[in-house]
Amino acid sequence: MMVAAGLGWWLGSRGEPEVVVQEKIVRVEVPVTQSAPPVQLTNQPAPPIGNQVTNVPPSTNQFRVSRGILVETNRAAAARIGLIDPNEAIRVAPGHDAANFVTRPPMTDFEVQVALDRLGYSPGSIDGIAGGQTRAALVAFQHRHGLRVTGTVDAATRAKLSLNAPAIMQRTVTTNELATLQPLGATWTEKSKQTAMAHESILEMFAEQHHCSPRYLMKLNPTVAWNSIAPGTPVKVPHTTAPLPPVEAELVHIQLSSRTLDVYDGSTNLVARFPCSIGTLASSRPVGSLEVTTVAEAANYTFDPARFPTSPEARVGTGKLTLQPGPNNPVGTTWIGLNRDGYGIHGTPDPEKIGRTTSLGCFRLSNWNVQKLVKMVRPGTPVRVDP
Repeated sequence: MMVAAGLGWWLGSRGEPEVVVQEKIVRVEVPVTQSAPPVQLTNQPAPPIGNQVTNVPPSTNQFRVSRGILVETNRAAAARIGLIDPNEAIRVAPGHDAANFVTRPPMTDFEVQVALDRLGYSPGSIDGIAGGQTRAALVAFQHRHGLRVTGTVDAATRAKLSLNAPAIMQRTVTTNELATLQPLGATWTEKSKQTAMAHESILEMFAEQHHCSPRYLMKLNPTVAWNSIAPGTPVKVPHTTAPLPPVEAELVHIQLSSRTLDVYDGSTNLVARFPCSIGTLASSRPVGSLEVTTVAEAANYTFDPARFPTSPEARVGTGKLTLQPGPNNPVGTTWIGLNRDGYGIHGTPDPEKIGRTTSLGCFRLSNWNVQKLVKMVRPGTPVRVDP
């Protein structure tokens, strides 16, 4: 979609209310939990991954990732899928260890993803693979800069996407970070007793904070023993911590067909694009003109057993339960309310599922992207939803 075409309705018919809501949606949703199938299972004991990748006995090492992602494999199978290549960081980000990094174009798909993410055109969870969400981010970037729109990295696009800092950085696990971790309760009652819906592991924390898939973070750090990580452990992560320039959104545009959320400034520039999840049922998706009404950067969650009659809490009559804010809250870290009861834009504890039809009607972004969006909007910001 060309920028001019995409904004035609906004400039020509702004303010015409035509919201269609087929079904009332509850304000907070229960995310679908689904485990990915394991790569390979064995019956041998599973010692932690050691700190060396040479002279390793043929015992089983389990690569575990939380949030519904499970990878269990022996070392031989891990090598086949690239989990234990000690040169991965050098391969995907050549020159990242250089003491005096010189600004240059990105050289790999991984570096392209990092460069796009830094600029606000999110490729989804960074994984070194230029898939559909990376192509959508490239299209938005090319629109913004007047480049030929291809969704691929041609010479002109690569030059415009210059990296001004290495695509990989190193951080060290701290005692304070380990102290914040909490296992997630198995029931709503257990979750309501937690002091926060915190990360469960350093792997989960670092992957979210650096906008990448947990499995890819494991691939970047093949010698890290994630299931027994200690303070002082160095970890390589995508260098995605640069803040975006201040932007005040004049329009948020959600396209259901492409499952993207675009942000335009007052000069009609396309300044950000984020992949989003939409309602599973077509009848649950609002279409038309909405606006932002509320913003909560540390959103809690009210579980109402009456809406979930098969839950144990409904059977024993616990009453409503409040879950504290945190990245594993059902609405993620952030809630942006819209002017239709029960509808909002919010985060998620399952960033790997962004881009699917998984919600009850709300629009889900990864926690890191909704945290960017919330700094751009305010009560009254127009939100347009198109099929």
